[in-house]
Order: sequence, then structure tokens, then C-alpha cells
Amino acid sequence: MAESRPTLAIIGGTGAEGSGLAKRWAAAGYLVLIGSRDAERAQGKADELNKALVGQEEAVPARGLANEEAAAQAEIIVVTVPYSAHASTLGALKEMVQGKIVVDCTVPLKPPKVTRVSLPEAGSAAMEAQQLLGERVRVVSAFQNVSAELLDDLRATVNCDVLITGNDPEARAAVVQLAEAGGMVGIHAGTLENAAAAEALTSLLIFINKQYKTHGAGIRITNLPKV
Repeated sequence: MAESRPTLAIIGGTGAEGSGLAKRWAAAGYLVLIGSRDAERAQGKADELNKALVGQEEAVPARGLANEEAAAQAEIIVVTVPYSAHASTLGALKEMVQGKIVVDCTVPLKPPKVTRVSLPEAGSAAMEAQQLLGERVRVVSAFQNVSAELLDDLRATVNCDVLITGNDPEARAAVVQLAEAGGMVGIHAGTLENAAAAEALTSLLIFINKQYKTHGAGIRITNLPKV
């Protein structure tokens, strides 16, 4: 029997990180729903992605929908919007995501000082998401430290581990599986309070990229047993 894969909605899927994740998961055989405030724009990005996936044997064509419809149809919702749109986007999706896994990739950056760590009063964007969406939503924080440029290139090796935090171990495990499907290594990193560490690392990596004139600085967790 073929492996059953959850349907994924990428909220903010027309942006660089969202479209990169969408491309990798669609190439791996997941049905990906690209979400945007503008359904036409979302379908345009889906069409672009599907052209890029021609020749990928396992690829499933992506579809474009308005954010709310994408979230309603998906089993796992991945939020890749800028922090300035974080609260309003989640508020609009609250009803559609009850009982589901919401993967929050948001980093609370404050332009123009994006190389400086700035965490909200709740401790992290992910903690804000959990408070806003309520206890019936299994919020998982992940993918903040991965280069969008590398994600978009299916030939590239994503030389970066993904710190995955959340209060529900099964939800974390589902996101570890998504990381692996996208060619990354997912690391269980504890409860949602620990999301602050991954979010803060993003500002450090932005600084390191600028300092060393590169684009794909990432992190590795060393000395883990091989499984």
C-alpha cells in the first residue's frame, strides 16, 4: 500500500521561504496548497512551481488557493508570513486550523535591524501563535534557520539541521518527517518555549551571512547517534 501523506497548506506560499518549502515537498510527493491573500496570485505561483517540477518522478502538482481555503483543506498548515502579518494572518485562520498541526516558521524580525535579536513579550512568535490559536491547535515551530535560496534549488544540499519545538511529541515527529522529505535533518528540540532559541538564531545567521559574504549559513547539531 502506498504511504499516505498529509495535505499541506503553505500560508504565505508565494514568498521565498514558502515557495521553496512547497517545491521540495511537492517534489517528494505531497499535495501542496499554495496559500495567499490573493487566490489568483497563489495559482500563478503554483503554476510556476509545477513547471519547475517537470521531470520529478514523485512530484504532485501544487494548487493555489486563498489562505483560508487552503488551511481548511489541509491537514498540516505551514505559516511562512513576515512577522508584521503574523497575528492578522493567524487570526483569519483560527477557525480553519482547530484540531490540526500548525507549523510556524515566523521570525520576529524588526527591520531594518534584522541582525539584532528581538523577541516578543510572549517569548517567541510561536508562543504568540499558540496563545492566539488556542489549545486545540498543535503549534510546532520549525524551519526558521534554513536558506530560502537553497530550498528553491532542488539540486542543492541543504546543509542545515532544523530545530523543531512543540508541546505535542507526535506533532513534532510529523514535522521531523516533513524536514526529512525536504532533504533536511529534523531535530526534536523540546517544548514550544524553546522556539525562542531557533527564532533568535535567525538574526545571528543573517549577520553571519553578511559578515562572510555568503547566503546559506546554517547550523548543525553534533554528536547525535545515527538512527
